[in-house]
Amino acid sequence: MNLTTEQKKTVLASFLGWTLDAFDFFLLTFLLTDIATEFQTDVPAVSKALFLTLATRFIGAFFFGMLADRYGRKPILMLNIVSYSVIGALAAFSPNLGIFLALRALFGIAMGGEWGLGSSLAMESIPPSARGMVSGILQCGYPAGYLLAAVVYGLLYGQKIGDFTFGWRAMFLLSFIPALIVLFIRSHVPESPAFVEARQHVKPGMLETLRKHWGIALYAVVLMMFFNFFSHGTQDLYPTFLKKQHGFDPHTVSWITIVANIGAIVGGLSFGALSEKIGRVNAITLACLIALPALPLWAYSTTPFVLAVGAFVMQVAVQGAWGVIPVHLNELSPGAVRATLPGFIYQAGNLAASYGGPYQAGIAEAPGSSYGYALALFAGVVAVCIIIVIRFSPEKRGQVMTVLDHEVGAIPGKV
Repeated sequence: MNLTTEQKKTVLASFLGWTLDAFDFFLLTFLLTDIATEFQTDVPAVSKALFLTLATRFIGAFFFGMLADRYGRKPILMLNIVSYSVIGALAAFSPNLGIFLALRALFGIAMGGEWGLGSSLAMESIPPSARGMVSGILQCGYPAGYLLAAVVYGLLYGQKIGDFTFGWRAMFLLSFIPALIVLFIRSHVPESPAFVEARQHVKPGMLETLRKHWGIALYAVVLMMFFNFFSHGTQDLYPTFLKKQHGFDPHTVSWITIVANIGAIVGGLSFGALSEKIGRVNAITLACLIALPALPLWAYSTTPFVLAVGAFVMQVAVQGAWGVIPVHLNELSPGAVRATLPGFIYQAGNLAASYGGPYQAGIAEAPGSSYGYALALFAGVVAVCIIIVIRFSPEKRGQVMTVLDHEVGAIPGKV
């Protein structure tokens, strides 16, 4: 992968932005039981914070994406990162569950902008032959953020420094850290060459573009709904499953989650690169097929070691499929709205799948049920759905990217 120094810095900035965005999000998944205890409620009630974060992300994708298509990818990415850092940290000061849920909804708006901005900036700045690998690298920011949250939880949670204890509130204060990336972006990352080139031209608006390409947009939203069920359905309640169903301590929960996210990084990098050889559609299909035989180890094992093996394989599959998504959505999107449309589609799919966490928790805590059953049910059904739906996707591997291109937007099922 031959990239210039500036292109490498652009990819690094986009990766770090998504990594620390995910870090802020996944901190909550380790703290659901503790927050429920403090606010004298149950896990399903607190897990509504996951629903609200996912449900509001499409607003941020639309708002920040529109700004980026007008004013540039770089300045709006900086604004977006500062926004989610500050709002994420404010959750530490929540006096009650209602305020906490409201802040997580606002965090979702800020979080929703980063993926589209970072992926469009990176994809428009690199040569077509590097897109598959870079796509895998960018999407690995998500499990890398989860892994970082697991490490921090395992090392810091419950630790005492004098009279100070790292409780759940102190963990949220760590959300200030991502704001430091802005200094790097401001000094070292150039604007998207495609955006700079098209600055003097009149571009079609979002609504005009959606009218012209409504078929691919609607199809992609359905696809991303299943993808978000796949990722969040296998990740968000997994620490709770390990704590409540198996009674593991924070250290054990942390290292199993770390192993899972190492698998996710392996999957994202491997299938992102593989998609450059066998195509985006085939790579996603293969990754989802791997998830099915991993279900018994992942959801029904009893020992930490075997659960970790299952979690590793499952996340190879889940994030292997996801590793292809940044490049696939950007290649399918018209250039004039590339900062808006991929992120909006992604987060609209998140909205459609946003109640998955509370729904899973409800199934898991119903009489006679379990977290293992709820997790396996979601993962198995959704993997099959993705395999079916992705076969109708256009294949646009190697698509030339400019901000003025109008050649994409084929009807699903046609190349």
